[in-house]
Amino acid sequence: MVEELPSVFLVGPMGAGKTTIGRLLAKQLGRTFVDSDWYIESQTGADIAWIFAKEGEAGFRERETRAIDELTQQPQIVLATGGGAVMAAENREYLKHRGIVIYLNAPVDVQMARTAKDKSRPLLQQPNPRKILQGLYSARDPLYRQVAHIIMPTGHTYPRHMVNQLLQQLNTFCASTSISAEPEKD
Repeated sequence: MVEELPSVFLVGPMGAGKTTIGRLLAKQLGRTFVDSDWYIESQTGADIAWIFAKEGEAGFRERETRAIDELTQQPQIVLATGGGAVMAAENREYLKHRGIVIYLNAPVDVQMARTAKDKSRPLLQQPNPRKILQGLYSARDPLYRQVAHIIMPTGHTYPRHMVNQLLQQLNTFCASTSISAEPEKD
């Protein structure tokens, strides 16, 4: 039964599709979808860019760790994390041990195409966003892999098809624990 499936946490770089896939997956599973960045914004009353500007990345990351701790304790949610959430060891522990982690692995070219016009991403408001994305990917990819129970390449198929593939992978992953990832019936 879907009620037995633990929470599902999506990690990966910006532009990997965590929010899009997370929404669709939550709908299929009959779960609540939460985006950690939106959660932080709702808790602070300020957007991420403002938090970065006023508190710096370190201040934002402290808020993010508190949010990841709170959110990963919620039962049966689908959570899309921010791209840098895995940088903190605490967050990696929370994610790895409190649910099933899916790493949406997007190559830098996919990230560039999806984030090129997005002015709300503080780390990309630099002269060479490709270099930034490549550096972030190199630093974070091993951390995403460290926490992931399932790794899913992105940028090669339509989101709904990808969600169907994810449901199959969740079922395969959960088979050994007698947990079902079948979507709720309407």
